[in-house]
Amino acid sequence: MKKSLLAFAVASLFPMAAVADVIVYGKANVSIQHADEQAADDSQVELVSNASRIGVKGGEDINSSLKVIYQFEYQTEVDDGTNGTQTFGQRNIYLGLQGTAGTFIGGHFDTPTKVAQEKIDLFNDLEGDITQIFKGEIRASNIVQYTTPTFGGGFAGSVAYVTEENNGTTPRTGDGAGVSASFGYTSPVFYVGVAMDQDVEAEDTDLVRLVGRLNVGAFQFGLLAENYDNGIVDEDGALVSALWNLTDKWVAKAQYGQSEVKMADGETASIGVDYKMTKAATLYSYVTTVENDVIAPASQRDDTYVGVGMDFKF
Repeated sequence: MKKSLLAFAVASLFPMAAVADVIVYGKANVSIQHADEQAADDSQVELVSNASRIGVKGGEDINSSLKVIYQFEYQTEVDDGTNGTQTFGQRNIYLGLQGTAGTFIGGHFDTPTKVAQEKIDLFNDLEGDITQIFKGEIRASNIVQYTTPTFGGGFAGSVAYVTEENNGTTPRTGDGAGVSASFGYTSPVFYVGVAMDQDVEAEDTDLVRLVGRLNVGAFQFGLLAENYDNGIVDEDGALVSALWNLTDKWVAKAQYGQSEVKMADGETASIGVDYKMTKAATLYSYVTTVENDVIAPASQRDDTYVGVGMDFKF
Protein backbone atom coordinates (compact mmCIF):
# COMPACT_ATOMS: atom_id res chain seq x y z
CA MET A 1 0.00 0.00 0.00
CA LYS A 2 1.44 3.36 -0.95
CA LYS A 3 2.02 5.96 1.73
CA SER A 4 -0.74 8.19 0.42
CA LEU A 5 -3.29 5.38 0.56
CA LEU A 6 -2.10 4.30 4.01
CA ALA A 7 -2.31 7.87 5.25
CA PHE A 8 -5.84 8.15 3.89
CA ALA A 9 -6.83 4.89 5.58
CA VAL A 10 -5.47 6.09 8.93
CA ALA A 11 -7.00 9.53 8.55
CA SER A 12 -10.39 8.02 7.72
CA LEU A 13 -10.51 6.57 11.24
CA PHE A 14 -10.80 10.08 12.72
CA PRO A 15 -14.03 12.13 12.68
CA MET A 16 -12.88 15.22 10.81
CA ALA A 17 -14.29 17.05 7.86
CA ALA A 18 -10.92 17.56 6.19
CA VAL A 19 -7.45 16.16 6.67
CA ALA A 20 -4.34 18.27 6.09
CA ASP A 21 -0.88 17.00 5.17
CA VAL A 22 -0.60 13.51 6.74
CA ILE A 23 2.41 11.19 6.53
CA VAL A 24 2.33 7.69 7.99
CA TYR A 25 5.83 6.31 8.60
CA GLY A 26 7.73 3.81 10.70
CA LYS A 27 10.15 0.95 10.76
CA ALA A 28 10.27 -2.69 11.74
CA ASN A 29 13.69 -3.74 13.01
CA VAL A 30 14.10 -7.30 14.26
CA SER A 31 17.23 -9.36 14.91
CA ILE A 32 18.02 -12.81 16.19
CA GLN A 33 21.08 -12.84 18.39
CA HIS A 34 23.18 -15.02 20.63
CA ALA A 35 23.61 -13.16 23.93
CA ASP A 36 26.34 -14.20 26.37
CA GLU A 37 25.86 -12.02 29.47
CA GLN A 38 28.00 -12.25 32.60
CA ALA A 39 25.34 -11.01 35.04
CA ALA A 40 22.94 -13.71 33.87
CA ASP A 41 25.78 -16.27 33.99
CA ASP A 42 24.20 -17.81 30.92
CA SER A 43 23.89 -17.51 27.18
CA GLN A 44 20.82 -17.78 25.02
CA VAL A 45 19.45 -17.19 21.55
CA GLU A 46 16.82 -14.47 21.51
CA LEU A 47 14.65 -12.56 19.07
CA VAL A 48 14.85 -8.80 19.64
CA SER A 49 12.71 -5.90 18.42
CA ASN A 50 15.07 -2.94 18.10
CA ALA A 51 12.97 0.19 18.69
CA SER A 52 10.44 -0.72 16.01
CA ARG A 53 7.92 2.07 15.63
CA ILE A 54 5.01 3.62 13.78
CA GLY A 55 4.13 7.27 13.55
CA VAL A 56 1.96 9.94 11.99
CA LYS A 57 3.19 13.45 11.23
CA GLY A 58 2.18 16.40 9.11
CA GLY A 59 0.74 19.87 9.30
CA GLU A 60 -1.39 22.55 7.77
CA ASP A 61 -0.44 25.91 6.27
CA ILE A 62 -1.77 28.96 8.07
CA ASN A 63 -0.33 31.30 5.47
CA SER A 64 2.67 31.43 3.12
CA SER A 65 5.15 31.77 6.00
CA LEU A 66 3.59 29.84 8.92
CA LYS A 67 2.49 26.25 9.38
CA VAL A 68 1.03 24.13 12.19
CA ILE A 69 3.02 20.88 12.56
CA TYR A 70 2.55 17.74 14.63
CA GLN A 71 4.02 14.28 15.22
CA PHE A 72 2.74 11.23 17.10
CA GLU A 73 5.25 8.37 17.22
CA TYR A 74 4.93 5.11 19.15
CA GLN A 75 7.24 2.17 19.75
CA THR A 76 5.93 -1.36 19.37
CA GLU A 77 7.59 -4.70 20.02
CA VAL A 78 7.64 -6.90 16.93
CA ASP A 79 9.13 -9.89 18.76
CA ASP A 80 6.43 -10.49 21.38
CA GLY A 81 3.82 -7.80 20.70
CA THR A 82 4.05 -6.25 24.17
CA ASN A 83 5.70 -3.17 25.64
CA GLY A 84 5.45 -3.82 29.35
CA THR A 85 1.69 -3.67 29.91
CA GLN A 86 1.05 -1.67 26.74
CA THR A 87 1.05 -2.49 23.05
CA PHE A 88 2.53 0.93 22.20
CA GLY A 89 4.97 3.16 24.07
CA GLN A 90 5.31 6.90 23.47
CA ARG A 91 8.32 8.17 21.57
CA ASN A 92 8.48 11.63 19.96
CA ILE A 93 5.16 13.47 20.26
CA TYR A 94 4.64 17.19 19.78
CA LEU A 95 2.53 20.04 18.43
CA GLY A 96 4.08 23.24 17.13
CA LEU A 97 4.48 26.08 14.69
CA GLN A 98 6.99 26.26 11.85
CA GLY A 99 7.81 29.45 9.99
CA THR A 100 10.49 31.60 8.46
CA ALA A 101 11.61 32.65 11.96
CA GLY A 102 12.13 29.07 13.12
CA THR A 103 10.18 26.25 14.74
CA PHE A 104 8.48 26.08 18.15
CA ILE A 105 7.25 22.72 19.46
CA GLY A 106 5.99 21.38 22.78
CA GLY A 107 5.45 17.83 23.99
CA HIS A 108 7.51 14.71 24.71
CA PHE A 109 10.57 14.31 22.48
CA ASP A 110 14.34 13.94 22.16
CA THR A 111 16.39 16.75 23.69
CA PRO A 112 18.72 18.81 21.46
CA THR A 113 21.67 17.03 23.08
CA LYS A 114 20.37 13.64 22.03
CA VAL A 115 19.58 14.84 18.50
CA ALA A 116 23.08 16.35 18.21
CA GLN A 117 24.42 12.78 18.05
CA GLU A 118 23.36 12.89 14.38
CA LYS A 119 24.70 9.82 12.49
CA ILE A 120 27.73 9.17 14.68
CA ASP A 121 26.25 6.09 16.40
CA LEU A 122 26.36 3.41 13.68
CA PHE A 123 24.77 0.78 15.94
CA ASN A 124 21.86 2.88 17.17
CA ASP A 125 18.98 0.83 18.66
CA LEU A 126 21.16 -2.33 18.75
CA GLU A 127 23.29 -3.75 21.58
CA GLY A 128 26.11 -1.42 20.51
CA ASP A 129 24.02 1.73 21.06
CA ILE A 130 25.90 4.52 22.82
CA THR A 131 23.39 4.37 25.68
CA GLN A 132 25.44 1.42 26.97
CA ILE A 133 28.20 3.74 28.23
CA PHE A 134 26.97 7.35 27.77
CA LYS A 135 24.31 9.54 29.33
CA GLY A 136 22.45 12.40 27.66
CA GLU A 137 20.21 10.18 25.52
CA ILE A 138 17.05 11.64 27.03
CA ARG A 139 13.56 11.87 25.59
CA ALA A 140 12.03 14.44 27.94
CA SER A 141 8.43 15.03 28.92
CA ASN A 142 6.82 18.45 29.31
CA ILE A 143 9.43 20.10 27.10
CA VAL A 144 9.22 23.14 24.82
CA GLN A 145 11.80 23.87 22.15
CA TYR A 146 12.83 26.51 19.64
CA THR A 147 14.91 25.61 16.57
CA THR A 148 16.42 28.26 14.34
CA PRO A 149 16.07 28.15 10.58
CA THR A 150 19.25 27.08 8.78
CA PHE A 151 21.47 30.07 8.11
CA GLY A 152 24.98 30.84 6.85
CA GLY A 153 24.99 27.86 4.53
CA GLY A 154 24.51 25.19 7.20
CA PHE A 155 24.35 26.60 10.73
CA ALA A 156 21.39 25.79 12.99
CA GLY A 157 20.67 25.62 16.70
CA SER A 158 18.05 24.45 19.18
CA VAL A 159 17.25 25.33 22.78
CA ALA A 160 14.75 23.42 24.92
CA TYR A 161 13.20 24.12 28.32
CA VAL A 162 12.25 21.11 30.45
CA THR A 163 9.57 22.44 32.78
CA GLU A 164 9.37 22.07 36.56
CA GLU A 165 6.38 19.80 35.96
CA ASN A 166 8.88 16.92 35.65
CA ASN A 167 10.22 17.33 39.19
CA GLY A 168 10.41 14.07 41.09
CA THR A 169 9.76 11.97 38.00
CA THR A 170 12.05 9.65 36.06
CA PRO A 171 14.53 10.54 34.74
CA ARG A 172 14.34 14.02 36.30
CA THR A 173 14.64 14.85 40.01
CA GLY A 174 15.07 18.25 41.62
CA ASP A 175 13.29 21.50 42.31
CA GLY A 176 13.88 23.55 39.16
CA ALA A 177 13.69 23.38 35.39
CA GLY A 178 16.24 22.01 32.95
CA VAL A 179 17.74 23.39 29.75
CA SER A 180 19.14 21.53 26.75
CA ALA A 181 20.76 23.28 23.79
CA SER A 182 22.77 22.47 20.67
CA PHE A 183 24.46 24.32 17.83
CA GLY A 184 26.07 22.89 14.73
CA TYR A 185 27.07 23.17 11.10
CA THR A 186 26.09 20.62 8.45
CA SER A 187 27.47 20.27 4.93
CA PRO A 188 27.61 17.38 2.42
CA VAL A 189 31.18 16.68 3.53
CA PHE A 190 31.14 17.18 7.29
CA TYR A 191 29.10 17.91 10.40
CA VAL A 192 30.27 19.45 13.68
CA GLY A 193 28.16 20.20 16.72
CA VAL A 194 28.24 21.06 20.39
CA ALA A 195 25.45 20.39 22.88
CA MET A 196 24.77 20.76 26.59
CA ASP A 197 22.27 19.70 29.22
CA GLN A 198 21.87 21.64 32.45
CA ASP A 199 19.65 20.10 35.15
CA VAL A 200 17.87 17.92 32.56
CA GLU A 201 18.57 14.51 34.07
CA ALA A 202 18.55 15.90 37.61
CA GLU A 203 19.21 19.10 39.49
CA ASP A 204 22.89 20.16 39.60
CA THR A 205 23.72 17.77 36.76
CA ASP A 206 25.56 19.11 33.72
CA LEU A 207 26.55 17.40 30.49
CA VAL A 208 28.56 18.69 27.52
CA ARG A 209 28.81 16.80 24.22
CA LEU A 210 31.00 17.43 21.15
CA VAL A 211 30.34 15.57 17.89
CA GLY A 212 31.88 15.47 14.45
CA ARG A 213 31.40 13.55 11.21
CA LEU A 214 33.56 13.55 8.07
CA ASN A 215 32.68 11.99 4.71
CA VAL A 216 35.58 11.21 2.36
CA GLY A 217 34.61 9.30 -0.76
CA ALA A 218 33.25 5.91 0.28
CA PHE A 219 34.21 6.45 3.93
CA GLN A 220 32.51 8.11 6.89
CA PHE A 221 34.31 8.84 10.17
CA GLY A 222 32.62 9.92 13.38
CA LEU A 223 33.71 11.20 16.79
CA LEU A 224 31.75 11.89 19.98
CA ALA A 225 33.20 13.21 23.24
CA GLU A 226 31.25 13.82 26.44
CA ASN A 227 31.71 15.20 29.95
CA TYR A 228 29.21 14.44 32.73
CA ASP A 229 29.21 16.20 36.12
CA ASN A 230 26.57 15.78 38.85
CA GLY A 231 28.61 17.24 41.70
CA ILE A 232 29.74 13.81 42.84
CA VAL A 233 30.84 12.20 39.60
CA ASP A 234 32.83 14.21 37.04
CA GLU A 235 33.78 11.87 34.20
CA ASP A 236 34.57 11.83 30.50
CA GLY A 237 34.03 9.50 27.59
CA ALA A 238 34.75 9.25 23.86
CA LEU A 239 33.57 7.20 20.91
CA VAL A 240 34.86 6.77 17.36
CA SER A 241 33.06 5.17 14.44
CA ALA A 242 33.91 4.34 10.82
CA LEU A 243 31.78 3.27 7.87
CA TRP A 244 32.93 1.98 4.48
CA ASN A 245 30.57 1.80 1.50
CA LEU A 246 32.14 -1.24 -0.18
CA THR A 247 29.62 -1.05 -3.05
CA ASP A 248 26.22 0.54 -3.53
CA LYS A 249 24.78 -2.49 -1.69
CA TRP A 250 27.39 -3.58 0.88
CA VAL A 251 28.49 -1.50 3.90
CA ALA A 252 31.10 -2.38 6.54
CA LYS A 253 31.14 -0.49 9.84
CA ALA A 254 32.97 -0.45 13.15
CA GLN A 255 32.66 1.47 16.41
CA TYR A 256 34.55 1.74 19.70
CA GLY A 257 33.75 3.71 22.84
CA GLN A 258 35.33 4.10 26.26
CA SER A 259 33.60 6.04 29.03
CA GLU A 260 33.49 6.52 32.78
CA VAL A 261 30.22 8.45 32.46
CA LYS A 262 27.78 5.60 33.08
CA MET A 263 29.96 2.93 34.68
CA ALA A 264 33.58 2.47 35.76
CA ASP A 265 35.83 1.70 32.79
CA GLY A 266 32.83 1.23 30.53
CA GLU A 267 33.84 -0.04 27.10
CA THR A 268 31.94 -1.11 24.02
CA ALA A 269 33.10 -2.31 20.61
CA SER A 270 31.07 -3.33 17.57
CA ILE A 271 31.67 -4.47 14.01
CA GLY A 272 29.01 -5.13 11.41
CA VAL A 273 28.12 -5.61 7.76
CA ASP A 274 24.94 -4.32 6.07
CA TYR A 275 23.38 -5.38 2.78
CA LYS A 276 20.91 -2.91 1.27
CA MET A 277 18.29 -5.03 -0.48
CA THR A 278 16.23 -1.97 -1.44
CA LYS A 279 16.13 1.69 -0.45
CA ALA A 280 13.86 0.73 2.46
CA ALA A 281 15.01 -2.79 3.40
CA THR A 282 18.41 -3.69 4.87
CA LEU A 283 19.86 -6.99 6.09
CA TYR A 284 22.54 -6.56 8.74
CA SER A 285 24.89 -8.48 11.02
CA TYR A 286 26.85 -7.43 14.09
CA VAL A 287 29.21 -8.51 16.85
CA THR A 288 29.20 -6.35 19.99
CA THR A 289 31.05 -6.54 23.29
CA VAL A 290 30.22 -4.50 26.41
CA GLU A 291 32.58 -4.50 29.41
CA ASN A 292 33.12 -2.59 32.63
CA ASP A 293 35.15 -2.68 35.84
CA VAL A 294 32.43 -2.66 38.49
CA ILE A 295 33.10 -4.50 41.76
CA ALA A 296 29.50 -5.52 42.45
CA PRO A 297 28.95 -8.91 40.73
CA ALA A 298 25.36 -8.05 39.77
CA SER A 299 26.59 -4.99 37.85
CA GLN A 300 29.65 -6.53 36.21
CA ARG A 301 29.58 -6.76 32.46
CA ASP A 302 31.65 -8.87 30.12
CA ASP A 303 28.97 -9.46 27.53
CA THR A 304 29.07 -10.52 23.89
CA TYR A 305 26.26 -10.30 21.33
CA VAL A 306 26.31 -11.84 17.86
CA GLY A 307 23.31 -11.27 15.65
CA VAL A 308 21.70 -10.89 12.25
CA GLY A 309 18.57 -8.92 11.47
CA MET A 310 16.47 -6.93 9.04
CA ASP A 311 15.42 -3.29 9.09
CA PHE A 312 12.50 -2.13 6.96
CA LYS A 313 11.51 1.54 6.83
CA PHE A 314 8.23 2.80 5.42
